[in-house]
Amino acid sequence: MKIDKKIIKELSDYLDEFNLTELEYTEKDTKIKVSKNKISVSGQSVPINNTNTLIESPEKVNNIKSGIQITSPIIGTAYHAPEPGAKKFVEVGKKIKKGDTVMIVEAMKTMNHVPSSADGVVKEICVQDGQPVEFGQTIIILE
Repeated sequence: MKIDKKIIKELSDYLDEFNLTELEYTEKDTKIKVSKNKISVSGQSVPINNTNTLIESPEKVNNIKSGIQITSPIIGTAYHAPEPGAKKFVEVGKKIKKGDTVMIVEAMKTMNHVPSSADGVVKEICVQDGQPVEFGQTIIILE
């Protein structure tokens, strides 16, 4: 089987362009999976495999991951408000209840409300308004 390097290069360019960590392409009997590998050495950020992605230092990763994480249920574009100029669903420091909408993720022209999975106080909003998000990506952290 001959591997078309142009397809692999194009897929890896898509990883950077859309800020993805993994992409899979299937055509007939051919299946190509491209992903970014990352490592951390001595707490310093180090890119590998000619990608432009860096791993954050362990201290920063630990700070981000503490608390209750609310993740994106789908791949799409995250929005903080129901429409441009409207009041945001949540702000840092706001107390929310389980089931409250914390964000909208648009996928294929469909607006999907993301409910809170727990009661808590918003500690951090991890994505910017209009930013692409991946399935399982942390979008909100609660205390």
